[in-house]
Amino acid sequence: MRDARLDRLADVIVGYSTRVKKGDVVAIVGEPGAQPLVEALYSKVLRAGGNPHWMVRSEALQGIMLREGTEEQIRAVSPFDMHLVETADVRIVLWAEVNTKAFGRIEPGRLAMQQAARKPMLKRFMERAASGALRWCGTLYPTPASAQDAEMSLDEYADFVFKAGKLDEADPVAAWRSVHERQERVREALQKCRSVRFFVPAHDGHDGTDLRVDVAPPSVWVNCAGHENFPDGEVFTGPQGADGHVNYTFPAVYQGREVEGVRLVFKGGRVVDASAKKNEEFLIKMLDQDAGARTMGEIAIGTNYSIKEFSKNTLFDEKIGGTFHAAVGAGYPESGSKNESGLHWDMVCDLRGLGGRPGGVIEADGNVISRNGKFVDAGWPSA
Repeated sequence: MRDARLDRLADVIVGYSTRVKKGDVVAIVGEPGAQPLVEALYSKVLRAGGNPHWMVRSEALQGIMLREGTEEQIRAVSPFDMHLVETADVRIVLWAEVNTKAFGRIEPGRLAMQQAARKPMLKRFMERAASGALRWCGTLYPTPASAQDAEMSLDEYADFVFKAGKLDEADPVAAWRSVHERQERVREALQKCRSVRFFVPAHDGHDGTDLRVDVAPPSVWVNCAGHENFPDGEVFTGPQGADGHVNYTFPAVYQGREVEGVRLVFKGGRVVDASAKKNEEFLIKMLDQDAGARTMGEIAIGTNYSIKEFSKNTLFDEKIGGTFHAAVGAGYPESGSKNESGLHWDMVCDLRGLGGRPGGVIEADGNVISRNGKFVDAGWPSA
């Protein structure tokens, strides 16, 4: 018997997140290890009148390609994957990693090569999503590998995952609608602003964070309340420029690599200097994979105060209430970004002042809107 919370999760994703309707072609993409959630989603899609299709993904086969494939084979984009991007009405992606370090020994240049080759597919995906032709949602199925990264037992991690999605509440959909309402106040306020500043004072031997981001039109702030990501909890936009530096609090995790002590310097919206204390070579290879990889494609504020701890999974870490994250690489067209890249890498900076670190502030047009990870307006998201 599967965990009853998986059925609640499937209810929310099918009925609320992706709004499946009669006749929709629904692609459910995931590893075989997520079979219980695949079954729950498949059943809910059928009941909603949609046409579900399970598309199996395998990190093991991707690893074989990266290790044994020729450069030509690694750069080849599957016509079947492109067809799926072009034709599906709904795409539900399940992350159920068997080994989160599966690509840890892959030569960074080969990973960068594969990412760069997928740029046209990522571009088309974002275009269809922005136009409303494609509705999509990504969620996580708890696995022992992810639990180990978070330093939890599998049961503890499952509780963490489902609580972050408000599946422990009597009416999860009503809870997410309430999240949307509070975040909408943030979005409306930020939409009137032309610049946002993120500041953390110098400490522990480095120069803190001082980043000014241009969010004037055509930047559009987006309220993320459980539709594209689940769990969710952020407001973001596509910046028109950025200047300053960021020392990221948490390791930047991408393709199974943990890059620690990342420091990025932005000028005119592009990374002009990058360094890291661990896996710096990987960081540089990813940033140099194509012309758009060094451009800031997204700036966002985390608003999910149900997520309190770092778990080495970006789906959760970028949503932590009291943090902000900036993504290098591709931006979402609906947010006003025109940047294109095969890369989209979110990196998270904590503003809460925990563990002996100083807290930070967020300013919008010079006015403080958040201090030490808490919004100053009582009507905005809070713990």
